[in-house]
This record gives sequence, structure tokens and C-alpha cells, in this order.
Amino acid sequence: MTQHLPFQPLGLDHVVLLVDDLAAARRWYIEVLGCTPHADYHEIAMEHLWFGAILVGLWDMSDPRAAYAKPEVAGGRNVDHLGLAVGPFDPEAMRAHLSAHGVAIEKEVTQSGARGIGHSVYIRDPFGNRIELKGPAASPT
Repeated sequence: MTQHLPFQPLGLDHVVLLVDDLAAARRWYIEVLGCTPHADYHEIAMEHLWFGAILVGLWDMSDPRAAYAKPEVAGGRNVDHLGLAVGPFDPEAMRAHLSAHGVAIEKEVTQSGARGIGHSVYIRDPFGNRIELKGPAASPT
């Protein structure tokens, strides 16, 4: 069945995560995940960081400028996890890097993703957001 859409699906553009300490979140995403700063939206207490070709937005729920976006005000929004595609990695080196930053691995699995079946490492940021670091495909989906 062919769908006729008024747009062309291109992929993930950005994800916005709710945090309660923007400076700490910024530091963690830069030091642990290698993000690079993009833009500071001071007026709404949000910052965007690049992770490869996508933006990760960090929105500071402890700041009064973001009060209108709090889940209890905005209808209880939630995100299960952020799936970040990463290039090839040595699992032992990945474990050592995360451990050096005090980051516990919740789960390691081989599973399907947008690029095929590959190794995934699940962690949480300091604010409880679950992140999947999705390695390249070892085999097609």
C-alpha cells in the first residue's frame, strides 16, 4: 500500500529531555557522550547540544522560565528512552569509559534498530533519562 504524505520522512532531528540542573546536564552530555554545544535558549532555560547530526535539547525544569513545560502542567509528557546511533566501538572500552564517569550500564543486548541488528548499551543520565547507545548493524534487520 502506497501512502501519499504531505511531507518526506527524513529521520530524527532532535529530542528534548527534562532535567533539573542544566549546568550538570550540559557537563554530563559533553563529557560522557561527547556532545558539542549548539545554542543556548536562555529565555526558556534550555540548551541544545549536537550529538553527531541530531540535537539533544536539555530543558531545566528547576528554572521558573520553564514552568509552563513541566509535565504536570503540560499534560504529563514522557519519553521512554533516547536512542543514539554510535559508530563501531569496543565493548570493553565503552564499559571502561562509562565506569570512569560513574555511569552504570543497565543492560547490554543485541537487537534491532533503524540500521539493523547490533549491540546496544543502555544507561541513564543523572536525571533519570534512559539512553540507548546503539552500535552499527552486525546484520540486517
